Order: sequence, then structure tokens, then C-alpha cells
Amino acid sequence: MTRMTRTSVSRRQLLTGALATGTALGLFGATTIHAQAKDSPLVLVHGAWHGGWCWRRVADVLTAKGRYVVAPTLSGVGERSHLASDAINLSTHVDDVVNEIKWKDLDGLVLVGHSYGGMVITGVAERVRERIAAIVYLDAFMPEDGQSLATLAGPGAAAMPEHVVPPIPAATFRVNAKDAAWVDSKMTPHPVKCFTESLRVTGAYQTVLHKVYIRARDFPSTTFDAAFNRCQADRAWRTLEMKCGHDIMIDQPGELAAVLEGLGRFSDGLE
Repeated sequence: MTRMTRTSVSRRQLLTGALATGTALGLFGATTIHAQAKDSPLVLVHGAWHGGWCWRRVADVLTAKGRYVVAPTLSGVGERSHLASDAINLSTHVDDVVNEIKWKDLDGLVLVGHSYGGMVITGVAERVRERIAAIVYLDAFMPEDGQSLATLAGPGAAAMPEHVVPPIPAATFRVNAKDAAWVDSKMTPHPVKCFTESLRVTGAYQTVLHKVYIRARDFPSTTFDAAFNRCQADRAWRTLEMKCGHDIMIDQPGELAAVLEGLGRFSDGLE
């Protein structure tokens, strides 16, 4: 009995020592990468029916250049689709991103939202504005106070199903022909309350120093045109156009990564 107790203690001590050594050597990758990064971290928020998978090409380019990138999959979709429930709404997704930022100690970050992700990052800015150095709306919804995605999308959104909304085909998003089947295979139904919940907007995102709206010109949308034109008329915003379909991160990953990399190089004193 004594031998067994002594062996147990020895293993516990060995494990403790290994963990301590592992931490010192930087075996816990994400924390180490962030601690050593000199440039602003990037948080990439996907749109409806998508998941963190859609950012892979952009993230690979940025990571290869030493950037720290977080591309979370929102609750109930993608690899988290097994967690789908009627309780998931826009607030849930705002919480998803806010918690990524808080638990990973991200500050001075570049916050990017694609399509529906524009609703999410607007809500995130209301919660953690002080952590955001730049905000990017990527062919995205830009809500005003009290608006929902359904409000912005217009009358056609009124006939939404009760629980989840089936994916829109990649061809409708004008995804390039080579990737269309792959994108369709990854898309999952989206919780309907994410589209119908109204958002409280005080305008916190407007106080972010660096603000960018990027429009995909090969994807027709009066809603995104209106947001782009509004930003273009405001000298506080930078506006860009890319000749591709709605999923810019899939159609033009290199070009998008270059834009985001440029936005992410801020001095330590930037507000």
C-alpha cells in the first residue's frame, strides 16, 4: 500500500513538472503566439450559414506572416451545428465573440464581420469598444438602433421559417465555380432568431478610429450598396470595392488578407 501511494505522488509531481516545463517552452501555442505578436490581433466573424472554416485561406496567409488570428464559429452552425437550439439568437452570437476577445485577452484588435457578421460586430462594439482599434464591414449589414437583419433585408425576409433558415446556395452568393460545391457542402441551417432579434445600437462602432467598408461588386444587393454609399460619403470611413462574389474571403483571400494586414499594424499608443 505504501509503495502504491509513493508511486502516485511521484507521477503527480512528474505531471506538474511537465506542465510547468511545457508552459515555459511555449507548448501552448495560441497564448504564446499572442504574447509575442507585435501587431494587432484579428478577429474574423463569419456570416449566416457559414462557420470559421470560411476564413481558413485568409487566416493561413495572415498566420504565415506572424499575425494572431481568431476565427470563431458561432453557436449553432458549422462544427457547432450539433448545439443548435431555439434559444440561439443574435445576442448569443455577440456573446460568442465578446467571450473570445475577453478570454484570449485581445486588445487593440481588428474586428471583421462578413454579411450577417456585420450585425454581430456592431453588437460586439457596444460591449468591448475599448478593445477595438479597427472595424471592418465586409459586404455586411450595418444596423441602426432597433433594427434586425430581417428589417434590413426588407419584405422578402417576412416569410422566415419558425426555427432555422436553410442555407442559400453558393451560386446565389456568386461564389466562384471552382469553390461553389465545397461551400455548399459546408453550409448549415441558421437559427432564425439571429435574423429577427433587434439590436441596441448607441453608435459605439462609429467611435472606432479606423473604420472600413468593403463591397463585393459582383454580388447585387441594394442593402449593401446603401451601407457602402453611406460610408463612402463619410470622411471618417475608408471604402473599398473588390470584383468578386459575396464570399470575398473565399474568392479573393490574398487580396483581403493584404488589406487586413495593413489595417493591423498600429502603434502601441493607438486608441
